[in-house]
Amino acid sequence: MSAAISGLVATAFALLALRVEQIAEACSCAPIHPQQAVCNADVVIRAKVIANKQVSSGNDIYGNPIQKIQYEIKQTKMFKGPEHNIEYIFTAPSSAVCGVMLDISGKKEYLITGKLDKDGNMSITLCDFILKWDMLTLTQKKSLNQRYQMECGCKIVRCPFTPCYISSRSECLWTDWVTEKNVHGRQAKYYTCIKRSDDSCAWYRGVTQPKKEFMDAEDP
Repeated sequence: MSAAISGLVATAFALLALRVEQIAEACSCAPIHPQQAVCNADVVIRAKVIANKQVSSGNDIYGNPIQKIQYEIKQTKMFKGPEHNIEYIFTAPSSAVCGVMLDISGKKEYLITGKLDKDGNMSITLCDFILKWDMLTLTQKKSLNQRYQMECGCKIVRCPFTPCYISSRSECLWTDWVTEKNVHGRQAKYYTCIKRSDDSCAWYRGVTQPKKEFMDAEDP
């Protein structure tokens, strides 16, 4: 094999390896109901983003610096989290590795859910529930105060296609994608999965103490 051909083969293998690495690093995550997102999160806040910058957060196992985007925020409300206000949020530098791009004009408010790292810093990814505040329904906004967190004993199971089923009495089947082809459908906007007196979970519309407005867990 000539040197030229050997070089072409080596280049092809290098490009293939790079492509495999890019695919492996691509961000992939399933949609999540806002109630389940709140239950899963360490921090849930309402905030405006006022600045950002790229920062280094140590090195990876090969000694290369790990880059992150640091968002400076103005927190207007904390629904869940530590006792102190959150001033900065960290995310990966690109959407390919689940980084979140937020408007930094300070004019838009967001609902932001995320995790706390070992140093107590809040981090977010595309897999977290992050939505502009004015896109939330009144039911969702009110449920953030208590209802969602009170019902974390129930689990919301996403139905990506039919047939789909719940596997325990503590689950509610989230079927917005099947029925509406939209993850921001009726159940996400207006319903909470709550525990009934018999310890089973079912969909309930509203934010006040439930009385009659239950939905069958299998038939939203």
